[in-house]
Amino acid sequence: MYTKQFEIRWSDVDANRHLANSAYTNFMSHTRMAFLIENGFGMKTLAQYNIGPVVFYEHMYYFKEAFMGQPITVSLEVSGLSEDGMFFKFDHNFYNHKGENIAHCEMLGAWMDLATRKLTPLHETLLALEETFPKTKEYKTLTKEDTRSSGKTPVHLKL
Repeated sequence: MYTKQFEIRWSDVDANRHLANSAYTNFMSHTRMAFLIENGFGMKTLAQYNIGPVVFYEHMYYFKEAFMGQPITVSLEVSGLSEDGMFFKFDHNFYNHKGENIAHCEMLGAWMDLATRKLTPLHETLLALEETFPKTKEYKTLTKEDTRSSGKTPVHLKL
């Protein structure tokens, strides 16, 4: 399990004086990028392969409040990868200073070719790195169908 610690700042709280939902998203994003950088997916490498990560969804579950000035720990584990490395699913947990699990998030994403703006499998060098990621007990190999399991599709405005 990968973890990163944060202190809740004034800019992280909302009108209820607890950690704002947008701050949870920011802490997860920071944790993911730190994890990727530390595991060989730094900005130089992403630029070399001309790829970037995209988020399909983040499903948050809140259990307990967190307040300004308190430290929190955000964890990351991989709960799914596709065979070609294109799709990834990360689980994040948030823990307060007592070690209590205060929130959980399931995040699904993919790699995008920045030239074509299309989803892309990983180069074999990066695929080998991805195989070393820490995995959850519920880890599964993802398929394209897993990215549409919610049944959600776009509904456009009729102009």
